[in-house]
Amino acid sequence: MKGRSTVAMRLREARLRAGISQKKLGILAGIDEFSASARINQYERGKHTPEFHTAERLAKVLHVPTPYLYCSDDELAAWILAFTDLPARERRLSLRRRSKLG
Repeated sequence: MKGRSTVAMRLREARLRAGISQKKLGILAGIDEFSASARINQYERGKHTPEFHTAERLAKVLHVPTPYLYCSDDELAAWILAFTDLPARERRLSLRRRSKLG
């Protein structure tokens, strides 16, 4: 998605995956309902970038970790989502294995 920021691209991907409209996402994230659709549209087009605390609220609504929105590497972004989907026990085991390797 050439020309758009990473945040813009990831935000749109996550919203489409969640199957919600720009307006609904904005409202659920605490943006005024009369400007919600326009603001999310501007974020997704890369015209504006949400402040970090706004990105945190958007990520929470979309059920993705906030770092996913900022990850420019596609494989790492996919890994972040996959890791988040693991049960807590498996995440802890994965981290223990990783710390033993390093």
